[in-house]
Amino acid sequence: MLARLSTALALATVICTAGASAQEPAIPADAETAVAALNASPRHGEWIDIQEGRSGASRWGDKVRSWIVYPERASRAPVVVVIHEIFGLTDWIRAVADQFAAEGFIAVAPDLLSGHGPDGGGTPADRQAAVALVRSLRVEDTTRRLSAVARHALSLPASNGKFGSVGFCWGGSTSFQFAANEADLDAAVVYYGSSPDAKMLARIQAPVLGLYGGDDARVNATIPDAVREMRRFGKFYEPHQFDGAGHGFLRQQSGREGANLAASRKAWPMTVAFFREHME
Repeated sequence: MLARLSTALALATVICTAGASAQEPAIPADAETAVAALNASPRHGEWIDIQEGRSGASRWGDKVRSWIVYPERASRAPVVVVIHEIFGLTDWIRAVADQFAAEGFIAVAPDLLSGHGPDGGGTPADRQAAVALVRSLRVEDTTRRLSAVARHALSLPASNGKFGSVGFCWGGSTSFQFAANEADLDAAVVYYGSSPDAKMLARIQAPVLGLYGGDDARVNATIPDAVREMRRFGKFYEPHQFDGAGHGFLRQQSGREGANLAASRKAWPMTVAFFREHME
């Protein structure tokens, strides 16, 4: 553990340059091609309703609508909980989940707006309405729902009993917070999400990988404090910043004159390797 922590701290301020090798695994579809990728996928994906497990009446209902995708493999698979952006559960997030399944993981993407939308539904079609609803969510409610989703997936016969979380933008921050609030989490990945405060960082047990656009000062301003506090608490945190890439680079791969695509080609293999290391 000490050797691994030393490696993480040595890499804490890594700045990655552009470029990708021909041997890199396929990256997820971007927002523009997500629907086509879903339609072309050979993997089994389906909508499921997962009970929250909350006692008593719930203002928002007791089910979390989720998209789950299964890998094509003979052995039992680890679980990845895919946490959506501030825009709610979109086709792009479902395509990201499908790509995790392509890499051998059971991927489940919960709609954390389940019960919040019009007529008690989930993520609304209007993006600004979705943003407003996501901003109203409480950490304790999202944690409870994410834990319920993870435990449902872990109970599946095809699961190997290990799970991680990954999130993007608001979901990236939520993945970092989830690492502080879910003691059984095996690994967490943060895509361009801001860091929790020191009190939450102190509770983290799982290793955390952070992936950030170099041109994203709002989020990146929170990295140095997280590095310092995670070091102080003896935690594993490995942040990477990608030159020239902006916020949301994996979703908008055509942006920033090639820098977002270069960042995506670097970040995705890191994500897959990190989860395999800690969950296989």
